[in-house]
Amino acid sequence: MSGSFSTPTLSTEKTFTFYSQEQGNAYAQARPDYHPTLYQTIIDHHLDSNGQLETILDVGCGPGNVVRALSSHFNYAIGLDPSEGMLTTARSLGGTTSASGLIRYEVSTAEDLGTTLPQPILDESVDLITAANAAHWFDMSLFWASAARVLKPGGSVALWTSGRNRIHSSVPNAAAMQSALDEIEERHLRPFFEPGNLLTRSRYVDLPLPWALEQPIPEFDESAFFRKDWDVAEDFFAFQPEVNMDVFEKITSTASPVTRWREAHPDAVGTEKDVVRMLRRVIERHLHEAGVEKGKEKVKGAIHGVILIVKKKI
Repeated sequence: MSGSFSTPTLSTEKTFTFYSQEQGNAYAQARPDYHPTLYQTIIDHHLDSNGQLETILDVGCGPGNVVRALSSHFNYAIGLDPSEGMLTTARSLGGTTSASGLIRYEVSTAEDLGTTLPQPILDESVDLITAANAAHWFDMSLFWASAARVLKPGGSVALWTSGRNRIHSSVPNAAAMQSALDEIEERHLRPFFEPGNLLTRSRYVDLPLPWALEQPIPEFDESAFFRKDWDVAEDFFAFQPEVNMDVFEKITSTASPVTRWREAHPDAVGTEKDVVRMLRRVIERHLHEAGVEKGKEKVKGAIHGVILIVKKKI
């Protein structure tokens, strides 16, 4: 494993794992879905490299947006997450497969991949494993071993992250605004970063891959490894509109360091001392300085994302 830290596991990650149904609902409403181009990139590469479309397994599925988006390509679809609150939200939102079956949602970790479920995920039964903005919480050694077990020969693992969100250059006063936001982040949020948060910022450069582990997983084909980077792309999320300040607060509130900061500062939540409110006020101030009228403040993010696709040998 490269890097100077070890990644936490979903079973020990405490922020999202213990989300309530209310938090799961808020997460689903605030987080944008991924762009159809991103999903099509995954499906196209999977098929072009001899993948099949029988069963998809989405790991760390949260409220289920990814498995719902991809389930129409597959006969069977399963979403796994350690948070019952997230899964309650996912079940309430539904979703069907190409065979008109319901998506199956189960409580399980990325390291187990459904081994201990009453209806376990069988060996060599899965065609595509996906994990969206989740792999940085996995114990990758255990995950890759389990993935090798459940994947069919020629199956794919697609992992992606949105990386570090920056202020888009089209936003008035963007450079000064970004500098001020970075200062608040460094002072207030940095102490609440976990190693997984740092992996997303490097766009998974240090995410342990199966052939680079201390004990490599030989079932995966290093020569077939695929990586696609997005640099301030417009087609990573389903939409990248300018959002008003209320929406900005809702989206920012779903970040795990913010959640941990608020747990440590409960009396500040919702007040002017709230870290999210601090970020909002910085944006508003810089927009006002650029001539934006009060009440018309909007901001747009610039995404630096990545997809990694790993193939199991045939």
